[in-house]
Amino acid sequence: MLIAVGTTNPVKIEAVRSAIQKLWHNAKVQGIYAESGVSHQPKGDEEAIRGAINRAKSALEKLDADFGFGLEGTVVETKHGMFLCGWVAVVDKNGKLGLACTSKIELPEKVAKEIRKGRELGPVMDELIGENDTKKKQGAVGILTNNLVVRSKVFEQAVLLALAKFINPKYYGTEPNNFSEMKR
Repeated sequence: MLIAVGTTNPVKIEAVRSAIQKLWHNAKVQGIYAESGVSHQPKGDEEAIRGAINRAKSALEKLDADFGFGLEGTVVETKHGMFLCGWVAVVDKNGKLGLACTSKIELPEKVAKEIRKGRELGPVMDELIGENDTKKKQGAVGILTNNLVVRSKVFEQAVLLALAKFINPKYYGTEPNNFSEMKR
């Protein structure tokens, strides 16, 4: 079984790999560059969902995979401050779609101010701690929680949640596919 992930970011690929190994031990997980079709710093759930779906569909088609995944981070402005979260989309060859969201964490106001100016979260966090490519490592969530929670694990949980429609289709009023028959 081939699982395509619409990214070259090793943290996102590892999140999918780790989740998939809980379901299918012999599945091959492969990342591939896929355009999101949304801004580099999505703002809001709808934009991030669009980006995740676009990446999932593109990866599925490019690799002719069994499942395609798209993972898209976003910031969401609320009356309580700006929050960071991510969306996961999974599609199969029949076009069936599963979606899930990660948990959310409030961003520090000095970070939120920079994002409101049009900057992307990754470089802002890099500057904040004096490192490079933190989005390909622990991510903002890891930085803000002293690595008690890291980006790959947050996305891993959302990957499993996005698969719920495929794992238990009877609860979603959808036709079962051969998901449960696929080799573990």
